[in-house]
Amino acid sequence: MSSTAASFAALFAALYAAHAVADHWIQTQHQSDRKGRPGWTGRLACAAHVATYTATALAAVLVVAWRCDIDLHPGRLTLALAVSAVTHYIADRRTPLRRMADALGKNPDWLTKGGGLYALDQSWHIGWLAVAALIAA
Repeated sequence: MSSTAASFAALFAALYAAHAVADHWIQTQHQSDRKGRPGWTGRLACAAHVATYTATALAAVLVVAWRCDIDLHPGRLTLALAVSAVTHYIADRRTPLRRMADALGKNPDWLTKGGGLYALDQSWHIGWLAVAALIAA
């Protein structure tokens, strides 16, 4: 396995773990309750969540890079975290993700009652984490 492939795997694992911690433990109830609201209330709550989410991701990546002896390029790491942050913000504002689900013909009952929006939200985040890990590696 190439060092790039190993770096990708380690960085993806770090980003994935950081995602779970930041989205479910570090995010405040205030942020969770308000991040999808319209206007500045929602925008600011979502931005605050994304800031702590990105800080958590950075910490995880730096620790893994240190312990796994991964030589990180600052520009690629910055771009990777920016991609993760922007795409996380888009999904967590709720309306863009809901519009995509509706456009794809997802069942409204599944979306609202069957956990579909949460599943789409998490899979969106994880897919973009893979892109971010590829950029950083």
